[in-house]
This record gives sequence, structure tokens and C-alpha cells, in this order.
Amino acid sequence: MKRSVNDTRAQCQLLMDEAGILLAAEEILPRRLERQGIIQSPTDATDYLRARCAHLAHEVFGIVFLGNKHRVIVTEHLFTGTIDSCEVHPRIVAKRALETNAAAVVLFHNHPSGNPQPSAADRALTARLKQVLALLDMRVLDHVVLGGFEATSFAERGLI
Repeated sequence: MKRSVNDTRAQCQLLMDEAGILLAAEEILPRRLERQGIIQSPTDATDYLRARCAHLAHEVFGIVFLGNKHRVIVTEHLFTGTIDSCEVHPRIVAKRALETNAAAVVLFHNHPSGNPQPSAADRALTARLKQVLALLDMRVLDHVVLGGFEATSFAERGLI
């Protein structure tokens, strides 16, 4: 079946509209979270993080650094990977957590494949980071894995 020029234009416009919406959400959600100031639940974290990295074609690993009472200090993508992996260094995570003076963190990364299910490597990394940060009196509150617009929260699943 041959596509018409109008069909192609309409599809391109839809993709541009979706990209614009994602960019707007990426700007709006941090402002809303800053006004709220606190991550109160896994849903708060998931909604916020979905706009930050769900649309990326490569894997990123980031952290929401939180102060006392879970007030957001800063959110950063610390590591960037390829389409199916991202190397994370606990030493750099610990260094950045100390620099921000965080009391707690929410870890996050995306799966560009669209599957938000945590892998065995994701679970092992979470346990390792939890152990390292505990030595610095910092708590890991959650690890959110995003696959497209679906997300899995370690906290909701009892994995933290």
C-alpha cells in the first residue's frame, strides 16, 4: 500500500507534537516537583522521572538527591550508556551524593527496549549502591526502572 504525501505529513506532525509534549512535560514536572518540594511516594518519583528519560533512545542512569524530609536537592543523569546497557560506578555515585549533602536518594534508569522489568543486574546494582550509600548514612528510597511510559518501582515491589 502506497502512502500519500498528506499521510506522511500528518504522521510527521504527530511525531513532532509528541516530541513537543514530552519536552514540555520535562520542563513542567520538575517545576511542579520543586513547588511540592518533596517526593512523598513512588508515584511522585515515577511521574517526575518518566518525563526525564522515558523517551530517550539510549540508556541513562540518574539519581534524585534528597535532603531531610525527602526535599529534592537536585536530579542528575550521572551515566549515559548505549541502547541496552549503562556502566555505573558506585564511587562516583558516592562522591556526588556527598557533594550534594544528600540524606537519601532515588535511583533511576531507563530501558530503551520499552520493558520496565528490572534485570538481575539491576537488582544487584541496587543492592551494591544501597550498601555503599549506607556506609555514608544515606538511604536508597527507591530505584525506578522506566521502559517507555511504563515504570517499575523497587519500593512498590518490596525490593528495597
